[in-house]
Amino acid sequence: VVASKLLNGIPIPRLDGILMFPVMLLGPPSASIILTGITDGKQGIRNMLSRIGKWKVSFKWYTLVFLLSPCFLVLMVLLFLKNWVSLSFAPNFALTGIFYGIPAGFLEEIGWTGFAFPKLRLKNNFIKSSLLLGVLWGFWHLPVIDFIGSAFPHEKYLIPFFISFIVVMTAVRVIIAWIYTNTGSILLAQLMHILIGA
Repeated sequence: VVASKLLNGIPIPRLDGILMFPVMLLGPPSASIILTGITDGKQGIRNMLSRIGKWKVSFKWYTLVFLLSPCFLVLMVLLFLKNWVSLSFAPNFALTGIFYGIPAGFLEEIGWTGFAFPKLRLKNNFIKSSLLLGVLWGFWHLPVIDFIGSAFPHEKYLIPFFISFIVVMTAVRVIIAWIYTNTGSILLAQLMHILIGA
């Protein structure tokens, strides 16, 4: 959608940014299903589907997903700042975050947690696998990075914003990988991903 513009340093129009959203949503699950079929056959696809539908896990994991989610942590920081620093830090509600978060969480995690993380774990330890996947996940968003976050377009702050974005995505990926490793539930990874955008 925008590769030629990115390579030639041409600004990406907002409409192109919006058009990239469905492509980015469908890329990871499509690649995951195709590659699982190639590497693990029909049984691998059935196994992945069972991990997506795995919701019967201890309630403490659902609680941890909520308490460790970026939306909850940011809300706590904003409430602290609002009460102790300035009312300008009062949190607000962005419906667009939910609009983007739900499909992104459900679809992307089929690829990231359903395929990529388990395959990385075959040859790497937990930390290396989750850190590598976090950085890759952050770079996956490079084409749309100037359309997300507050105060976009980021203009001269684009590079610092992108670096901080990679750090946050990597940290969240470590949490998602930890939850998945302990539960085997792609569904919990999807819920955590949804709560990033909420």
